[in-house]
Amino acid sequence: MALKDMWIPTDFAAVFPQGLMLVGNIEPDEEFSSDRNAPKRQKIDMDRDGNGSRKRMWKATVMDPAGAGKGAKNTGLDITFVSDVVPVPSADEVMPGFRPIQLEGLMLKPRVVGNGEFKSIGFYIRATGIVGDNSGAKVNEPAARKAA
Repeated sequence: MALKDMWIPTDFAAVFPQGLMLVGNIEPDEEFSSDRNAPKRQKIDMDRDGNGSRKRMWKATVMDPAGAGKGAKNTGLDITFVSDVVPVPSADEVMPGFRPIQLEGLMLKPRVVGNGEFKSIGFYIRATGIVGDNSGAKVNEPAARKAA
Protein backbone atom coordinates (compact mmCIF):
# COMPACT_ATOMS: atom_id res chain seq x y z
CA MET A 1 0.00 0.00 0.00
CA ALA A 2 1.38 3.40 -0.98
CA LEU A 3 1.26 6.22 1.53
CA LYS A 4 -0.42 9.21 -0.07
CA ASP A 5 1.02 12.64 0.72
CA MET A 6 3.66 11.22 3.07
CA TRP A 7 6.44 13.70 3.86
CA ILE A 8 9.56 12.07 5.31
CA PRO A 9 11.46 14.18 7.89
CA THR A 10 15.20 13.92 7.38
CA ASP A 11 18.51 15.38 8.54
CA PHE A 12 19.99 18.19 6.43
CA ALA A 13 23.59 16.91 6.74
CA ALA A 14 22.58 13.43 5.54
CA VAL A 15 20.97 14.77 2.35
CA PHE A 16 23.29 17.71 1.62
CA PRO A 17 26.70 16.91 3.18
CA GLN A 18 28.38 19.87 1.42
CA GLY A 19 25.55 22.30 2.17
CA LEU A 20 23.50 24.33 -0.31
CA MET A 21 23.86 27.61 -2.17
CA LEU A 22 20.75 29.77 -2.53
CA VAL A 23 20.59 31.17 -6.07
CA GLY A 24 18.79 34.52 -6.21
CA ASN A 25 15.98 35.30 -3.79
CA ILE A 26 13.17 33.38 -2.13
CA GLU A 27 9.89 34.27 -3.88
CA PRO A 28 6.20 33.59 -3.17
CA ASP A 29 4.99 30.30 -4.68
CA GLU A 30 1.98 31.39 -6.73
CA GLU A 31 -1.04 29.35 -7.78
CA PHE A 32 -1.49 28.67 -11.48
CA SER A 33 -4.29 30.54 -13.21
CA SER A 34 -5.23 30.16 -16.87
CA ASP A 35 -6.49 33.76 -16.79
CA ARG A 36 -3.53 36.08 -17.38
CA ASN A 37 -5.43 39.04 -15.95
CA ALA A 38 -6.38 37.32 -12.70
CA PRO A 39 -4.58 38.59 -9.60
CA LYS A 40 -1.68 36.44 -8.43
CA ARG A 41 -2.46 34.32 -5.35
CA GLN A 42 0.18 32.79 -3.13
CA LYS A 43 -0.14 29.06 -2.45
CA ILE A 44 -1.16 27.94 1.03
CA ASP A 45 -0.12 24.58 2.54
CA MET A 46 -3.56 22.97 2.47
CA ASP A 47 -4.90 20.12 0.34
CA ARG A 48 -8.41 19.70 -1.07
CA ASP A 49 -9.56 17.97 2.11
CA GLY A 50 -8.46 20.89 4.31
CA ASN A 51 -5.38 19.13 5.73
CA GLY A 52 -2.12 21.01 6.12
CA SER A 53 -0.44 23.71 8.16
CA ARG A 54 -2.29 26.58 6.41
CA LYS A 55 1.01 28.46 6.18
CA ARG A 56 2.20 30.32 3.10
CA MET A 57 4.47 28.62 0.59
CA TRP A 58 7.66 30.15 -0.78
CA LYS A 59 9.97 28.83 -3.51
CA ALA A 60 13.69 29.03 -4.05
CA THR A 61 16.29 27.61 -6.39
CA VAL A 62 19.39 26.14 -4.79
CA MET A 63 22.57 24.47 -5.99
CA ASP A 64 23.98 21.33 -4.42
CA PRO A 65 27.81 21.36 -4.64
CA ALA A 66 27.85 17.56 -4.21
CA GLY A 67 26.14 17.16 -7.60
CA ALA A 68 28.50 19.52 -9.46
CA GLY A 69 30.46 16.75 -11.19
CA LYS A 70 27.29 14.97 -12.33
CA GLY A 71 25.89 17.64 -14.67
CA ALA A 72 23.39 20.48 -14.44
CA LYS A 73 20.44 18.11 -14.00
CA ASN A 74 21.82 16.95 -10.64
CA THR A 75 23.01 20.34 -9.40
CA GLY A 76 20.00 22.68 -9.44
CA LEU A 77 17.05 21.98 -7.14
CA ASP A 78 13.77 23.68 -6.31
CA ILE A 79 12.90 23.99 -2.63
CA THR A 80 9.52 24.90 -1.14
CA PHE A 81 9.47 26.71 2.19
CA VAL A 82 6.35 26.47 4.38
CA SER A 83 6.32 29.51 6.65
CA ASP A 84 4.11 32.45 7.64
CA VAL A 85 6.77 34.92 6.46
CA VAL A 86 9.53 34.62 3.87
CA PRO A 87 12.71 32.99 5.28
CA VAL A 88 15.74 35.29 5.07
CA PRO A 89 19.28 33.86 4.86
CA SER A 90 21.66 35.37 7.39
CA ALA A 91 24.89 34.53 5.54
CA ASP A 92 26.58 37.10 3.31
CA GLU A 93 26.76 36.57 -0.43
CA VAL A 94 29.88 34.69 -1.50
CA MET A 95 29.39 36.11 -5.00
CA PRO A 96 26.51 38.14 -6.44
CA GLY A 97 23.27 36.16 -6.05
CA PHE A 98 24.79 33.19 -4.18
CA ARG A 99 24.44 32.60 -0.42
CA PRO A 100 25.25 29.47 1.58
CA ILE A 101 22.23 28.17 3.49
CA GLN A 102 21.31 25.33 5.81
CA LEU A 103 17.68 24.19 5.93
CA GLU A 104 15.57 23.58 9.04
CA GLY A 105 12.65 21.19 9.14
CA LEU A 106 13.78 19.39 5.98
CA MET A 107 11.24 16.92 4.56
CA LEU A 108 11.27 14.81 1.40
CA LYS A 109 8.44 13.26 -0.61
CA PRO A 110 9.29 10.64 -3.25
CA ARG A 111 7.96 11.00 -6.79
CA VAL A 112 8.50 9.48 -10.22
CA VAL A 113 10.44 11.73 -12.61
CA GLY A 114 11.13 11.31 -16.30
CA ASN A 115 8.96 9.85 -19.02
CA GLY A 116 8.69 6.74 -21.12
CA GLU A 117 11.27 4.12 -20.28
CA PHE A 118 13.65 6.64 -18.68
CA LYS A 119 11.91 7.02 -15.33
CA SER A 120 13.61 7.35 -11.97
CA ILE A 121 12.77 8.35 -8.42
CA GLY A 122 13.08 11.99 -7.50
CA PHE A 123 11.96 14.00 -4.50
CA TYR A 124 9.90 17.03 -3.67
CA ILE A 125 11.94 19.03 -1.13
CA ARG A 126 10.29 21.09 1.58
CA ALA A 127 11.67 23.00 4.58
CA THR A 128 10.27 25.15 7.36
CA GLY A 129 13.11 27.68 7.45
CA ILE A 130 16.79 28.54 7.25
CA VAL A 131 19.30 28.18 10.10
CA GLY A 132 20.26 31.63 11.42
CA ASP A 133 17.11 33.34 10.08
CA ASN A 134 15.99 36.17 12.36
CA SER A 135 13.25 37.62 10.13
CA GLY A 136 10.39 36.34 12.27
CA ALA A 137 9.78 33.19 10.23
CA LYS A 138 10.51 31.13 13.34
CA VAL A 139 8.72 31.63 16.63
CA ASN A 140 11.07 32.19 19.55
CA GLU A 141 9.62 29.72 22.09
CA PRO A 142 10.76 31.49 25.31
CA ALA A 143 9.52 34.85 24.01
CA ALA A 144 6.20 33.31 22.94
CA ARG A 145 5.67 31.88 26.44
CA LYS A 146 6.45 35.25 28.08
CA ALA A 147 3.93 37.01 25.84
CA ALA A 148 1.17 34.53 26.71
